[in-house]
Amino acid sequence: MIPVKVKEIAYDVMMNPVVLLVDEAELKALPIWIGPFEAHAIALALQGIHLDRPLTHDLLKSLCDQFEAKLSMVIINDMRDGTYIAEIHMWHNSQELVLDSRPSDAIALALRTETPIYMTEKVAQDSLAIKDLLNEEQQQELKELLDSNRPNETKKSLH
Repeated sequence: MIPVKVKEIAYDVMMNPVVLLVDEAELKALPIWIGPFEAHAIALALQGIHLDRPLTHDLLKSLCDQFEAKLSMVIINDMRDGTYIAEIHMWHNSQELVLDSRPSDAIALALRTETPIYMTEKVAQDSLAIKDLLNEEQQQELKELLDSNRPNETKKSLH
């Protein structure tokens, strides 16, 4: 398995949200198109924003906390019919539980619980070299973003 991190929420030319996962060396990127509500949930977690009323993923985190269930990892493990599939791995009462999930929900929960995110070698075959993903100007913009120490922000990119 390959450890990945959420670099940002980007938007394609049609303004569809894309969560951008990058490997530790930040050489490969896996773009996953998601819905606007999921993008909002992930962006809030990336920015460390806590709302007065919990969103669904905050509620799930609270449930895990109350039932003393500990998330151990999230795995983006497959693609079926053009849709990525994920698993949430957790421990409860010394038993490992594996739950099927949409990647966006698994990522939103992982960010809130500081749980590591991985992709399988099979999924990694779909990842793109950042140098092949963007033109030279976009590569420079992404390099500056990756090199910056700013908190992740919602960016309009991947044109």
